[in-house]
Amino acid sequence: MILTVTLNPSLDRTVELPAPLRRGAVQRAEAAHQDAGGKGVNISRALRVSGIPALAVLPGDPGDPLLAELAAAGVPYEAVPVGAAIRSNIAITEPDGTTTKINAPGAPLAPEQLDAVVDLLVERGAEASWIVLAGSLPPGAPVDVYARIVRRVRSALGEQAPRFAVDTSGPALLGATSGDDALPDLVKPNGEELAELVGTVDGDRLEADPDLAAETAAALVRRGVGAVLTTLGAGGAVLTVPEGSWHAIHEPVAVRSTVGAGDSSLSGYLIAQDRGDGPPDCLRQAVASGSAAAALPGTRVPALSETTPEAVTVRELTARAVSG
Repeated sequence: MILTVTLNPSLDRTVELPAPLRRGAVQRAEAAHQDAGGKGVNISRALRVSGIPALAVLPGDPGDPLLAELAAAGVPYEAVPVGAAIRSNIAITEPDGTTTKINAPGAPLAPEQLDAVVDLLVERGAEASWIVLAGSLPPGAPVDVYARIVRRVRSALGEQAPRFAVDTSGPALLGATSGDDALPDLVKPNGEELAELVGTVDGDRLEADPDLAAETAAALVRRGVGAVLTTLGAGGAVLTVPEGSWHAIHEPVAVRSTVGAGDSSLSGYLIAQDRGDGPPDCLRQAVASGSAAAALPGTRVPALSETTPEAVTVRELTARAVSG
């Protein structure tokens, strides 16, 4: 089983336009729909449609529309009551795949509510292969909250503790990788986030240069991060582990929406990793899953059967994290 943790979930409302967005104008939508969202929730949804046991852990009160969406989609979850409605986010997609997102801030989590989330992870963690800590933090949460969760669960479960994956950005990503005693087994930044994390290279250069992305990620692996999966948008993705680095890219697809593509990439990686694939094939499945998601409308996530790993080209890079 894979546990996902979404501390700042959202009800994602997607509006599809038949023409480019015109700022300040009135336009009619071609379609509109809503889904339970937030990075961890998206990953749970992607795992669920592929038949992989998953449990979404999140804050939310009984009867909240987001929890109703999860139940309707058949996604198992456990929610910690917080006494506030879960936020709503809006995504506007244009015919060429351009996506404009407007994200609400979300409700704060009290310390005792965060403790309740951690208690759930300790209770369920021994059954899990991975705990995925994903998405933005609610207002007022300490920036190192993910590192604190890792530390507490590992301390409580010892050798029974699962591996930890982190997919977040900004100060939350810095906080999750700042403590050497609580480093995750996997981080999944995009090029811009990796550049912010290391602070020594421009994000645009990383997006365009897989070798540079691998060299940059190798510094994190040398510090003790188990693996770095760097997504590069249309440029594919780079995986860096102690044994080496690989770049993978999918044949071109018609992009309909990029919302959730990174979450699907991570879910694809975890599925392949759990079935025992080696690093190149884990990367291959990650890129296949992300590309399949980009070709789907709105926040729909692809099942494993909808992905095309055979359309992914993987090549080994020269960066090796074991050096230095």
